Amino acid sequence: MRAFAGLLEHLAYTGGRNAKLAYLAEYFAASPDPDRGYALAALTGDLSLGRVQPALLRAMVAQRVDAELFTLSYDFVGDLAETIALIWPEPAATIDLPLGRVVETLLPMSKPQAARQIAHWLDQLSAPERLALLKLATGGLRVGVSARLARVALAQMGAQMGGPTVEEIEELWHGLAPPYTELFAWIEGGARPAQAAFAPFRPVMLSTPVTDADLPKLAPADYVAEWKWDGIRVQAVSESGTRRIYSRTGDDISGSFPDLVEAMAFEGALDGELLIRRGDQVAPFADLQKRLGRKKPSQKMMAEAPAALRAYDILTWEGEDLRGLAFDARRARLERAVAGLDPRIDASPLLPFADWGALAALRADPPEVVIEGVMLKRHDSAYQAGRPRGPWFKWKREARLVDAVLLYGQRGHGKRSGFYSDFTFALWDGAAPEAPLVPVGKAYSGFTDEELRRLDRFVRSHTRERFGPVRSLEPKLVVEVAFEGLNRSSRHKSGVAMRFPRISRIRWDKPAEEADQLNSLLDQLPPEG
Repeated sequence: MRAFAGLLEHLAYTGGRNAKLAYLAEYFAASPDPDRGYALAALTGDLSLGRVQPALLRAMVAQRVDAELFTLSYDFVGDLAETIALIWPEPAATIDLPLGRVVETLLPMSKPQAARQIAHWLDQLSAPERLALLKLATGGLRVGVSARLARVALAQMGAQMGGPTVEEIEELWHGLAPPYTELFAWIEGGARPAQAAFAPFRPVMLSTPVTDADLPKLAPADYVAEWKWDGIRVQAVSESGTRRIYSRTGDDISGSFPDLVEAMAFEGALDGELLIRRGDQVAPFADLQKRLGRKKPSQKMMAEAPAALRAYDILTWEGEDLRGLAFDARRARLERAVAGLDPRIDASPLLPFADWGALAALRADPPEVVIEGVMLKRHDSAYQAGRPRGPWFKWKREARLVDAVLLYGQRGHGKRSGFYSDFTFALWDGAAPEAPLVPVGKAYSGFTDEELRRLDRFVRSHTRERFGPVRSLEPKLVVEVAFEGLNRSSRHKSGVAMRFPRISRIRWDKPAEEADQLNSLLDQLPPEG
């Protein structure tokens, strides 16, 4: 656990991508099997350990530590696992507990058995190792590592030994299982594992942002344009009788959308946008969000929010790999392919335009509110994994802005665990200051480190009430919030849900009474129905 604990600490307190990759590659190269395989599974979300719930943790620590001392400590630290790791009595001597033994011991245990075993181990570990054990056992690592980043680290680890590329690793990923012994052997120069997965994921091609100022550098005649839909990017693969829907990062989400899987009566792989579509009308993202993560959606849910695929590209078809063809050739193949498919699968239409001014006019007045902007793709571009600069661009609509009042501050995680960095903001439900403030969203990005420190000081000096790691605040500070979209939401008291909110500016100069009213958001909502 010592090496794994060290890795988690480095990852939690390291912000740079390259530094995280270096720590991951170093750990994977130096650690033995099966420890490194289980660490990889934990980091990529493929380890279903989660054996201990908060109530069991509280009961466990209550047997070793004074309850009042623990309550005060938890209020200060703000993270349950971190509080327990710090407050647990120090052992007279420590052991180096193999990560593989931890996983293989806990997996078959019931939750009460696992809690007793974890308490026994905590009595023999140092504070960093106790934290690593608790994070592993609860499934709450949160160290800023995506599954894609971990796979990139694997490729970097094996690069000097002639190992596979990240694209080769991703094509096999879904046919492999922890602790990935065959995968590590391949990376270190061994034989390629037998392809265990039918209908594999192919690494997707990504676009780069473009602004109004960038467009004059590009020739309009070199590009085609299409709408950028507000859904989720997916890859629909149907091969050898196996049908799968993957997210852009390669996660298998087929179980959440069996109605779309049913419509995939083809032999090939399509790249596109997963949407909720009722007839010709694309529903707001909020309707799609209701189905995300649902392992077994009900018939009622599928009838009310039917899934559809709006295809952008075609990767393979009837046994032929088409990724090396130019975009125009692939587009022709795509249109022929979807013409004979279920109506739930169609091709995203291309937009005719003569110059950037004409396209800007289309972008400014899209036919549906769920459109986020436009995509630009070179006529001659092959389908390349990753984010090559030049072939594909996304020209998004300008972010919307609203001035809101900070209402709650919550402690962050990892390197932000000592700061209040997650903020709930609100709008006036009528004329200020007599009207109530209604929460409309939460943001934890958009500010610099210096601004974070100043926000943290504001939270500490303007607290009204404390609720564990959360503090309610005096309504005095206004922040300018940028967001990408807006949907109706019955789960929120305000009736609205923002897409990708972030703090774009802190208005230290603006009185709270001058923040915006809720009606300014309600007027921007898409029509119902």
